[in-house]
Amino acid sequence: MFRSRSTSKDEQAAATQVTADQPKQRDPQAPKGRPTPKRSEASSQRRSLAATPANRKEATKRAREARRADLAKQREALANGDERFLPARDKGPLRRFARDFVDARYSVAEFFLPLAVLILVLSMINRGGFQSYVLLVWMLVIVLIVINSVITAVTLKRALKKRFPDENLRGVVPYALMRTLQMRRLRLPKPKVKRGEKP
Repeated sequence: MFRSRSTSKDEQAAATQVTADQPKQRDPQAPKGRPTPKRSEASSQRRSLAATPANRKEATKRAREARRADLAKQREALANGDERFLPARDKGPLRRFARDFVDARYSVAEFFLPLAVLILVLSMINRGGFQSYVLLVWMLVIVLIVINSVITAVTLKRALKKRFPDENLRGVVPYALMRTLQMRRLRLPKPKVKRGEKP
């Protein structure tokens, strides 16, 4: 009652400073302590939570499903020649040219498997000197395959250097030679050119 005004003003300033230091009380209208997010933000958060797997089992299951989907796309691409989904070993203009180069020609190597089965059956015939003839035919087939592979490799390399002068040709010729060992109808990706066509 008999205090001076200056002391009461000091007390009021101290009281306001104490209340300023105290944490703010939450608004009863916003019990979370933050404003409610917009609908688009909430739905995007829900989607991101749904996209992340809950545990390791779920993660491996999703990874397996993704691999299966990729393999299915690759199989389809190998069948119809879709360049986007081909495996890495078959992608690119160099590999496509090598495939077309091989598919446009006849090669002895593509008949290797049927000839090998035929020679195996003939070698079971146990008559006088017949087996020596079968062995001679076997050697002749191997020599023809080697000669044909060398000619294919040389001509393909020359054609690649002419068509793609600045490209790295590493691995393209062996890739083409491995393709010659497969029968035409069993080759993957499927042949796109007919016999005798220019690639």
